[in-house]
Amino acid sequence: MISSILILVIAFASLIILMIIHEFGHFIIAKKFGVRVDEFGIGYPPRLYGKKIGETIYSINLLPLGAFVRIYGEEGGLDDYRSFTSLKIWQRVLIIIGGVAAFWIAAIIIFSVVFAIGTDLPVGDQDVQGLTNAQVKIISVSENSPAGQAGIKIADTIKAIKVAGVDTKINKVADFQKITQDNKGKEITITIERNGKTFDVNLTPRINPPAGQGSVGIGLERMATLIQKTAWYMAPVQGVIYTWQTTVNALKGLYVTLSGLIGGKGAPEGASFAGPLGITIFLANAASYGVGFFLYFIGMICVFIAIFNLFPIPALDGGKLVFLLIEKIKGKPVSVKVEQGITLVFFAILICLSLFITIKFDIPRFTDFLKSSLQK
Repeated sequence: MISSILILVIAFASLIILMIIHEFGHFIIAKKFGVRVDEFGIGYPPRLYGKKIGETIYSINLLPLGAFVRIYGEEGGLDDYRSFTSLKIWQRVLIIIGGVAAFWIAAIIIFSVVFAIGTDLPVGDQDVQGLTNAQVKIISVSENSPAGQAGIKIADTIKAIKVAGVDTKINKVADFQKITQDNKGKEITITIERNGKTFDVNLTPRINPPAGQGSVGIGLERMATLIQKTAWYMAPVQGVIYTWQTTVNALKGLYVTLSGLIGGKGAPEGASFAGPLGITIFLANAASYGVGFFLYFIGMICVFIAIFNLFPIPALDGGKLVFLLIEKIKGKPVSVKVEQGITLVFFAILICLSLFITIKFDIPRFTDFLKSSLQK
């Protein structure tokens, strides 16, 4: 239980670090252009501690929900030569993009480390040419299920199932599901690998399991070593390539998802909504598979958040770019009052959406995570 909570804290801290990196991207470019930066804060006010170095206050704040940077004149209405609004449009664009670019730079660094150490990734049940090391891993264990009562834990590997004296090797999720489905109410023996040791557990698949749990009460994922360990001098090259490929694939997936939603087809099968709490839970579960997969997941998050921040929505970096585009076309900036009003409305919408996702999707995930942790 304690180790699971520690992993959860580390996962949450990782997200905070990503937000700090994002704000640092804005900060460093603003400084480069000579704009006055009034504060660089970790967490959100009220302020717990602050120290002024030069003209900038570096602060630690009470609410650990991200980070922020206060750039002089960013809200408009100032004509001071040290203000954000005094800069040329292309300079302001670079300051805004700096935060998004920081995510991609972080992704490149993280993926470079992943290639330097190698890691297993989910592969699904499909047959892939050259894939020889696929294993079925346990990613969740339901409370009071046959698996939970038998001592099966998250991150265990299923090696085989024995039914009526017949051993069947398992390297696909569907194989395990078929055998347990066909043997409900009968005792079976599952061979488990944990921390390099192999042992057997006996259990009886339920005939009428609770909804969403399955007869055994476990969630499964087929994993394989798809990122091979690379020489240190080639790892950064692979990091750049993989970041680009991930970005392209994410954009394609976003297009398919939005097309489905707009066309009334709904979200693609397997798609799921998640807020900060949900992402933290996903990260904590990823840590169960080792450092490599944990870092890989953070790298993926960097790319997804970078793309999300470019959405043309006021309150996001993409929305700020839209206002600058309007200023470029009109030849004068949008009224400060209008821009702030629109931004506030969309900020409120995003907060409400985040609360809805947290209550509807993330809190049940958090509850399941705590239940699984208690079983360890």
